[in-house]
Amino acid sequence: MNRIVRVPQIETDRLILRRFEYSDCDAVFRNWASDESVQKMYSEPTYSTMEETKGLLDKYIGNYSREDYYRWAVIEKDCGECIGQIAYFLVDSKNHFAEIEYCIGQEFQRRGYATEAAKAVIEFGFDKMNLHKVQICCKTINEPSRKVIEKCGLTYEGTLRDYFFMDGEYVGRHFFSILRSEYENRR
Repeated sequence: MNRIVRVPQIETDRLILRRFEYSDCDAVFRNWASDESVQKMYSEPTYSTMEETKGLLDKYIGNYSREDYYRWAVIEKDCGECIGQIAYFLVDSKNHFAEIEYCIGQEFQRRGYATEAAKAVIEFGFDKMNLHKVQICCKTINEPSRKVIEKCGLTYEGTLRDYFFMDGEYVGRHFFSILRSEYENRR
């Protein structure tokens, strides 16, 4: 797999995907990290203070030195601030496989930003990381995320039943993927 040491900036029509910076702390906290409903959908803790959020950014920024680390701040061009994040959080170099995770703050949801960011990151994965397969998963109760994944052209592979325990009940996990050949045929 080709190695990209630095997470490059990616620009789409309405978004800039770039490395996180400490100046993002306030927007990260306000737009998504402190929102339990957003964080719960991708199994992350809710951050209750700016100091905790800075700790999250310490982790994100500190990991940019790793060879297999790909995480972008999602910046809306109009407002100029971080409205979410997207990452290849699981990278398997041996098998040329990676899995994407993303979140967009509630105020910015249902505007196509997650789809726009995911399509750009999928393209980066095939074109720059030399991936064979890209995967995205979502909780069975997260219909908006499922729609994003389908708009990106991924194929449903199956559901792991009772994968997460949330709010006193079990929730399944849907698996979707796209292969390089499928991606190239859709271009």
